[in-house]
Amino acid sequence: MSIPHEKGLDHTCNMLLEGYNYIGNRRKRFGSDIFQTRLLGENVICMGGEEAAQIFYDETKFKRKGVAPERVKKTLFGKKGVQGMDGSAHKHRKQLFMSFMTSDRINDLKDITERQWAIAAADWEQRRKVVLFQEAEKIMCRIACTWAGVPLWAKELNQRTNDLSAMIDAFGAIGPRHWRGRAARNRSEQWIRTIINQVRNGEYHPNENTALYAMAWHRDLQGNRLNLKVAAVELLNILRPIVAIGRYVTFGALAMHNVPETQQKLVTEGDDYNQMFVQEVRRYYPFGPFLGARVHNDFMWSGYHFKKGTLTLLDIYGTNHDPDLWDMPDEFRPERFKDWQGSPFDFIPQGGGDYAMGHRCAGEWVTIEIMKVSLEFLAKRMDYYVPKQDLRFSMTRIPSMPKSRFIINGVTSK
Repeated sequence: MSIPHEKGLDHTCNMLLEGYNYIGNRRKRFGSDIFQTRLLGENVICMGGEEAAQIFYDETKFKRKGVAPERVKKTLFGKKGVQGMDGSAHKHRKQLFMSFMTSDRINDLKDITERQWAIAAADWEQRRKVVLFQEAEKIMCRIACTWAGVPLWAKELNQRTNDLSAMIDAFGAIGPRHWRGRAARNRSEQWIRTIINQVRNGEYHPNENTALYAMAWHRDLQGNRLNLKVAAVELLNILRPIVAIGRYVTFGALAMHNVPETQQKLVTEGDDYNQMFVQEVRRYYPFGPFLGARVHNDFMWSGYHFKKGTLTLLDIYGTNHDPDLWDMPDEFRPERFKDWQGSPFDFIPQGGGDYAMGHRCAGEWVTIEIMKVSLEFLAKRMDYYVPKQDLRFSMTRIPSMPKSRFIINGVTSK
């Protein structure tokens, strides 16, 4: 059986114009969770849904090495990081990241997050206007560096935040955004290389339970210490994703504004509702559009032939809005996660599959816990006004964000 095929020479422009909905629109058009198209002159298989996600994360069928385009490596991911590894080397490197996900380290993270929000809120009381997205990214940068053991001087906070943000913002970008991301990547790697070098030379002594210490001294399967550049890339793979949580926090504030009863429930209904709310923010709002892998070896699935080397994209946003998986998927309803018994493949805002052995984001727990503390703080510990502004968000700009970056004023602490 042949895979449904989108006619035409190339559809890269269509992808840019349709953004998050590109794959989903064609899944609807073809009445199929799988189709073939051409992007950047290459035949590409696109697919979505729970069964597709399960196949996509089968390492006997797909590989990640060599998948990320150079433009993404030079901005978002860096080169030779964990995202582009496979097999035993990937599992070994992934365990390095998973070693930070102990209950003690997560509790430390929650305490750091609470303190940083309290510091920021006190400062905001003195301001006439606060751009929440920009300030949330600064908070996340302080949280990330404190938790990871990376020294961060007050005078460099804006530069480091802006650079980590620019790396994130370069995903899916062309032109000036891409070039800003490349310059930011170069500056950030140089910054972290200097710090790791200081650790290895005995000039700086981080706590042994921090990511800085672990990345500086980690050894690969051959017993070799990571070279300085790769160690810097991997430490940035701790810092950068935490800064990206600022986008989720901003979308969470938008959800509270647009659906006011959710803010009241965050105040009155405790941790269970907070968990549901955070999960719904991650499901509902646009964050990652899709993920890529290449076919490892020829195989058949559902009567379709997958040829070795074929680039395959998994529809992340579309799977999280799939009407076959979610009741009324285009409504914001945190209660859908009450007693939710989902699989590792139907709710995939940060990838699917197994945390420890597969390619699901090791930092998903970090994202959830930081969001819970942050959004509970906004709901319970602060009062503020949301003036009239343009709160629409684009489904074609990747990554997306409210146009106004969510402005608040009249901040007072409770």
